[in-house]
Amino acid sequence: MYPVELTTPMAKDLTDFGFNSLHSPEEVDAILSKKEGTTLVVVNSVCGCAAANARPGAKIAVQNEKRPDNLYTVFAGVDKEAVNRTREFLLPYAPSSPAIALFKDGKLVHMLERMHIEGRSAQMIAENLKMAFDHYC
Repeated sequence: MYPVELTTPMAKDLTDFGFNSLHSPEEVDAILSKKEGTTLVVVNSVCGCAAANARPGAKIAVQNEKRPDNLYTVFAGVDKEAVNRTREFLLPYAPSSPAIALFKDGKLVHMLERMHIEGRSAQMIAENLKMAFDHYC
C-alpha cells in the first residue's frame, strides 16, 4: 500500500476532472452491476505510464462529443479491495495497472491494458478511447 501523501495528488488528477473514486467492493458492485448506460473506469496507478499516458489520455477522451454516462476510478495499491473487485469485472483480462475499461449496459466492451498504455502517447490513448465512445456511447 502506498502512503496517502504520495497518492492523493495522483488521485485528484482524475477526481478534479469529474471522475468519482470507488473505495470499497460494495461501491464497485453498485456501479458496475448497473445494466443501463455506459461507464468508464480507470484503474489508476503511481507508475509513470499512468501519469504521462493513462490519466491524460482519459481526460482528453472524455472531452469527446460522445462520452460515457459515468466516470469512475479505483487506485491500485491504495484501495486494494475495490481494485480486486473491479478486476473481477475486467475478466478475462489479467490484472493490469494502469488500465482503462468501458462498460455498456453492465458488459465490458472495451479494454486498454497496461501493454496498450505503456509507450503510447496520451493523444493515442485518447483517440483509441474516443473511437470506443463513438461506437458504444
